[in-house]
Amino acid sequence: MMIEYKPFEPASYFTDFFDWGSSYITAKQVGKQAKVVVDIGHHLLGTNIEQIVAWLIDEKMLGGFHFNDRKYADDDLTTGSIDPYQTFRIFNEIVNEEWLTGKDIKLAWMIDQSHNIKPKIQAMIQTATTVQELFAKALLVDRKALATAQKRDDVIACEEILKSAFNSNVTPILRAVRKAKGVPADPMKAYRASGYEQKIAKERKAKRKALGIDEGGGYA
Repeated sequence: MMIEYKPFEPASYFTDFFDWGSSYITAKQVGKQAKVVVDIGHHLLGTNIEQIVAWLIDEKMLGGFHFNDRKYADDDLTTGSIDPYQTFRIFNEIVNEEWLTGKDIKLAWMIDQSHNIKPKIQAMIQTATTVQELFAKALLVDRKALATAQKRDDVIACEEILKSAFNSNVTPILRAVRKAKGVPADPMKAYRASGYEQKIAKERKAKRKALGIDEGGGYA
């Protein structure tokens, strides 16, 4: 069981699970199988989400994520479309814990998006490939050098180490991995060339006509 939190919506200014602490306390009371799920869009502006992730990891209470991005509130935009460096810093906390312990953290990886303008399948592909890209960059962080810099409180060195990994081009690595798995090296290019979106659009239109539905569909 994963307990989500949100400081706003549907209430105007307060919800029962208003921050990670309220979800954490409830999960502790519920039992060993309850953990906290972090929706990246469910935070007040300026919140240090990677610090929350680090705390939950340390307490062994991180259950998973709802991946998206936001500019103001819970916009449910594609991951990395606004602040990819933040998502990278979140992944850095996960990878760092796994490096320290030598064990994978068992997490639920979920996408929580809603699009008014972007084609929905393409937006999902964008998020999936961006998550792969940013996690790969987190794997490139020089952990030994980072630990050494942290021990001597060298904040500049720590930041430069993270920025170096973040600015790395991981496209060749991802392409090679996808080819090895027998899937398209460039998922978006393959999907757009497949004609699938046009095919299902025609099928949907025909089905709606057969049902006598003339109104346009909703955004979701």
